[in-house]
Amino acid sequence: MAVAIRKLPASVSWHQVRRVSSRLSWGVADQGASSLTNFFLNILVARTLGAEQFGAFTLAYVTYGFALNASRGLSIEPLLVRFGVVNMKTWRRATSASTGTALLVGLVLGTSAFAAAIVMGGTTGEAFLGLGLMLPVLMLQDSWRYAFFAVRIGHHALINDVLWAVVEIPALLILKATGHVNVFWFVIAWGAGAAAGAVFGAFQARAVPNLNMALSWLRTHRDLGPRFLVENCVGNGGSTLQSYTISSFLGLESVGYMQAANILMGPFRILSSGIGMMTIPESAALMRRDPRKAFRFCVALGFGQALLAAVWTVALLIALPLGFGHLILGSLWVKTYPLVVPTALAVMAGCANAGAGTGLHAMGAAKRSMRLALASAVLGLGVVFAGCLLGSILVTLYLIAAYSWFNAMLWWWQFRRAMHESETIRSIGRHRAAVGPPRLWPAKNVRDKPVTTVAVSRPVPGGSYVRETPQGLPQAARPGEEMS
Repeated sequence: MAVAIRKLPASVSWHQVRRVSSRLSWGVADQGASSLTNFFLNILVARTLGAEQFGAFTLAYVTYGFALNASRGLSIEPLLVRFGVVNMKTWRRATSASTGTALLVGLVLGTSAFAAAIVMGGTTGEAFLGLGLMLPVLMLQDSWRYAFFAVRIGHHALINDVLWAVVEIPALLILKATGHVNVFWFVIAWGAGAAAGAVFGAFQARAVPNLNMALSWLRTHRDLGPRFLVENCVGNGGSTLQSYTISSFLGLESVGYMQAANILMGPFRILSSGIGMMTIPESAALMRRDPRKAFRFCVALGFGQALLAAVWTVALLIALPLGFGHLILGSLWVKTYPLVVPTALAVMAGCANAGAGTGLHAMGAAKRSMRLALASAVLGLGVVFAGCLLGSILVTLYLIAAYSWFNAMLWWWQFRRAMHESETIRSIGRHRAAVGPPRLWPAKNVRDKPVTTVAVSRPVPGGSYVRETPQGLPQAARPGEEMS
């Protein structure tokens, strides 16, 4: 009997490891498909259009990243935090509202891209005109992907991304074969693949995006959505402003070379920006069961990715001079090669940072992560401005790399503090639960009067949940509920 008792925790732990690894493997496969598609797109644009049009495409691409993070903050992250352990009927209703919100964000930001295209004109205006047409379907396709990961059916996201690649890659090759080699048509072909995925996602989920529920979704999750919006927009907006600053001081060609270096590190950059979204449901579930395991999970998530990025960087430094650089980037590789090391250092810092960010989001610590993002964006822009004043893209990237590691240490420090404060709150709650009702606390500073009680609702690790929802929105998951 004693032997069986000792073996039980190990067997359960191994089962959990296998289950989480299986779910994460779908995430890695999906990110790999997405990375390869975007990698092929950037390579084809760089080799076909030259440095100037590639720089214009880069500005449109980083603006797309800004829009993507805005959409995720308002529509996707509340779904990941609060609807990861619900039954499928509830998930479909929530997904209809969430994807409707993503579609609304795409329509609003697509209109803004049209206005930017008119103001900018020229090559950059053509890129933004195509982006404005494609933003609604780009936002909707991304929302389907993460909605599938919310309920651990990541294979649907992989199928959706493969469909995107099947439509996009032949369209790009046809454009090149027929001589339509300009940045506008390349952006349209890129968005055509997303449109196919956006339509197919509704059939996969058996749910339709509901624009009428978008405002109700925003009101219901106003404690998380606006803060995640500010955090994501400030973080990605800071990167966008950095690209614009480099373009203004050092020229479009410098932006093109910087993007070429990012292409070489593309799989890890995309992975580090997206994996936190995929692992939020896993981290939130661990936070409810065992916060210490959740912390170890976040450490392995962040620094494991950083180690893999370092291995990839060493392989690049060896392979690029042996012909790999010319094969991928053509003539751009010569001036891109010196930028690989500082770019890789920044990517490694971002990977390490992703672990702390995932933990904070899983805890529902939106206010803390929002403040960190605001401070990081302001300081990061100052670092880029200082590098541009020195007149060198190489110096600028090294300064960005140094600051990225400082920023990663700052996020981990704040994550540790949040974990400590959460443990203190749980200890107080356990003590009060032993001596009285857990949700009825005596009123403070009441003398010579009958003792009254005040109802207090405390957030739980993994995000607070909504008790009442307007206009028929589904009830969010409570701790202990499981998906049926």
